[in-house]
Amino acid sequence: MQSFIVNLLNGLSYGLLLFMLSAGLTLIFSMLGVLNFAHASFYMLGAYVGFSVAARAGFWSALVIAPLGVGLLGAAFEHWLLRRVRAHGHLPELLLTFGAAYLLGELVKLGWGLGPLSAPVPAVLDGSLFSLYGASFARYRAFMMAVSLAMLAALVAVLRVSRAGLVVRAALTHPHAVEALGHNVPAVFTGVFAAGTALAALAGVIGAPLFVIEPAMAESLGSIVFVVVVIGGLGSLSGALVASLLVGCVQTLAVASDVSLGEVLSVAGVALPPGWDALTLAQLAPLIPYLLLVAVLALRPRGLFGRRGDHA
Repeated sequence: MQSFIVNLLNGLSYGLLLFMLSAGLTLIFSMLGVLNFAHASFYMLGAYVGFSVAARAGFWSALVIAPLGVGLLGAAFEHWLLRRVRAHGHLPELLLTFGAAYLLGELVKLGWGLGPLSAPVPAVLDGSLFSLYGASFARYRAFMMAVSLAMLAALVAVLRVSRAGLVVRAALTHPHAVEALGHNVPAVFTGVFAAGTALAALAGVIGAPLFVIEPAMAESLGSIVFVVVVIGGLGSLSGALVASLLVGCVQTLAVASDVSLGEVLSVAGVALPPGWDALTLAQLAPLIPYLLLVAVLALRPRGLFGRRGDHA
């Protein structure tokens, strides 16, 4: 039971990291209607930039500088490129972000090489926060959870309470009326895109000490992020939160499990061919997010919190 609690906390911390990454993608889609295929590449870029800044100025500086720098790059991308193709429909937008993902991947290889990099955990956050009968919960994971929850609270406050959030939501549905009131709607959209990419970069900086920094990290985690936003419902921030926690906990608990697939299905009276029954849930853990995706789409094609087929 004690190890289950620690594994559950590890799953929650991983799920909140997924939410930090998926929140930016959800924000961009809900406000701009753009499904940004380059989002995971901005996450990767944040990890690399954070690694370089931390090596010279420390982790805490990287936690601020990397998201700001990547956010400015995202603003430039939206202002100079994405805005030019928006009038031509969603397909050019998708193709542009798809090409940007490959471009960022190649730039990372040119700048930092092909080899993996390892980001150290800050000394103040290194070690165990507590232990339960030999199973320990890392202090850094608790910090990651605290940052994710603080980011969630800040997003809710900005979007639901502040005047800036009111302008952003009004620009989404009534852009001409907002322009008539003197607000620069294109600049609002640029700010939203910059904020989304900055959140991706923040997730990259925070997740770097737990994962290997490599050029393939965008592909490996990017697909999981799209699974999360589709399960939660495209454009739904609350759906992204629930789906992130669901995927993070289920996958982490599966990795820590030594139960075989045959034992699970035997409860339902299902017999597997020889060899298949010996597969463990840990071996099948990489498939679990996609199985959840198929199950949710089969039961609710709009996702858990989707309200419309194309928007939430």
